[in-house]
Amino acid sequence: MKFDRNTVLGFVILAALFIGYFYYTNKGQAALRKQKETEQARQDSIARSNAPKQDTVTMRKDSILNDSVSKMAKAGQFQAAIKDTGRLISVENEFIRITFTTKGGQPKMVELKKFKAPDSTLVKLAATKDDNISYRINTGSNNNGSTETSDLNFSKIDSVQNADGSKKISFTLQSSDSSGASITHEFIVKPADYMIDFNIKMNGADKLLVGGNLNLEWQYMAAQQEGSISFEKQNTQVGYQMNGSFDYNSIIKRSSKTFGEPVQWIGIRQRFFNTILVAKNNFTSGNMEWTVPPDSAKAIVKATTNMRIQLPVASTASVPLSIYYGPSDYKFLQSYNMKFEKLINLGQGMYAFVRPLNKFAIMPIFNQLQRWVGSYGLAIFLLTLFIRLIISPLTYKSYLSGAKMKVLRPEIAKLKEKIGDDKQQMSVAQMKLFREAGVNPLGGCIPALLQIPIFFALFSFFSSNVGLRGASFLWANDLSAPDKVIHFASKIPLLGDHLSIFTITACLTSFLISWYSMSMSPDQSNPVLKYMPYIFPVFLLFFFNNLPSALTWYYTVSNIVTLALQFIIQNYIIDHEKILLKMEENRKKPKTKSKWQERMEQMQEQQKKLKEAQQKNRR
Repeated sequence: MKFDRNTVLGFVILAALFIGYFYYTNKGQAALRKQKETEQARQDSIARSNAPKQDTVTMRKDSILNDSVSKMAKAGQFQAAIKDTGRLISVENEFIRITFTTKGGQPKMVELKKFKAPDSTLVKLAATKDDNISYRINTGSNNNGSTETSDLNFSKIDSVQNADGSKKISFTLQSSDSSGASITHEFIVKPADYMIDFNIKMNGADKLLVGGNLNLEWQYMAAQQEGSISFEKQNTQVGYQMNGSFDYNSIIKRSSKTFGEPVQWIGIRQRFFNTILVAKNNFTSGNMEWTVPPDSAKAIVKATTNMRIQLPVASTASVPLSIYYGPSDYKFLQSYNMKFEKLINLGQGMYAFVRPLNKFAIMPIFNQLQRWVGSYGLAIFLLTLFIRLIISPLTYKSYLSGAKMKVLRPEIAKLKEKIGDDKQQMSVAQMKLFREAGVNPLGGCIPALLQIPIFFALFSFFSSNVGLRGASFLWANDLSAPDKVIHFASKIPLLGDHLSIFTITACLTSFLISWYSMSMSPDQSNPVLKYMPYIFPVFLLFFFNNLPSALTWYYTVSNIVTLALQFIIQNYIIDHEKILLKMEENRKKPKTKSKWQERMEQMQEQQKKLKEAQQKNRR
């Protein structure tokens, strides 16, 4: 890669895209900070209003008593379910352990047996006091009184082990009067699966619901699962499939979503884990609202979803649902054939153009390499070699163009000596020399431009690949996170509280490439063009330091390959004497100018005449 005036164009474009990414990310972070401040102000206001005041102990006791009496009154025919105390029941398979509670007949906590949280315990989903699944039912005659199912104890428990290895557990709420009304929440936990079936069965549904309308409220708190809570928030989204089409919203840029058409499923994707609520017969409509708690809460997002399900008005009713509690594993999510895999960020927003590259090339190749070698770090190394092999024809052309530029250095030096400090005339003469010699001054930037989509594809892929989570390699304990080997006492602006070794190796090898290439390129009189290749590696230091170490390891390997190829090709493959002879032959051939070259020369000639006229006027 040769850094003449035009070659630097590739680096300028790459830098512009990086700056665009910084702007895009910082804009999201600013929105996140604003949302945090708003939420913190709200929490402070609540805390002040709830702060103990004089003689409030008695008032609280009265409030609790009144609340209990109110709940009993609202429970109507289900008053016995208010008095009953809740119980916890655990069911598990190879992947998950679900703890159910009779309070509301719902999951209380889900533990993923194959994944560890930052505190080395199992990853837990739907495990906070803010997690709840409920809907309102009528509890008296003539729709007189109603309550939420989450306030009632589904005290009757039935458990069955099915022949296919699945486990069925049912929680039943029975009325205490002669109406015979009952509600059963039936859960089926299948072997080696993260999806559980959730069926709501009602007797007396025409009395329990108004007009067959069931309004399901799903409250979900996504707890922090990764070391960097800010990066996890940036990579958390609300996703849904409405009317057969998938879409998503950033939790930072928006705070609500209204669904006016049938919805098949709605879910919250953290960086590596998903919780998805599915209506097998579709939700009719609904809305979702969410807030981003302050970092001190160690929570990513707090969401409340209200979804409407229209049922036939009949004495019995059944609502088939299912819930996915599990990792963002592409193949696993794809196996459900419900477009769950679209939740995984293989390229979204301004980087959506790299999704096909990830889906059809990088991901299958990387997975196959990882199966062969067993190590994610070695798989990244082999993937890098494979990518460089694929683009090697263009790389060779780039180095060939650089070799020609090196051969022209003596002649460019003669031109400078002849023309002097007239940059305009020098540019015209240099372009003419390149054309006569058959040299493409843009040839050196092609590989740099080609690697832009590859880099952003790998950025998306490595940031969302759950297999990298916790995978160690060399000094990196987790390839999905920065290798924080060097720690600082306090945060340094743009850099953070650490320094990544893989970031250092990536930047050092980038600097060596710049130094080697500039040593073989024509001298630059423009200081911006002259020093840009050396400034770029410093810029990368701040950009790379907080990225996954998988990406900085890839970049390091890619740079080492570049250095090796440059040295070998320049010194052992390219014959400079043959290039010189070929260039001499090209000079003797008649040349045709492209329209672009003609326009460029006309502009340069006009600028030259204008400059000469200005100099005459000054005299």
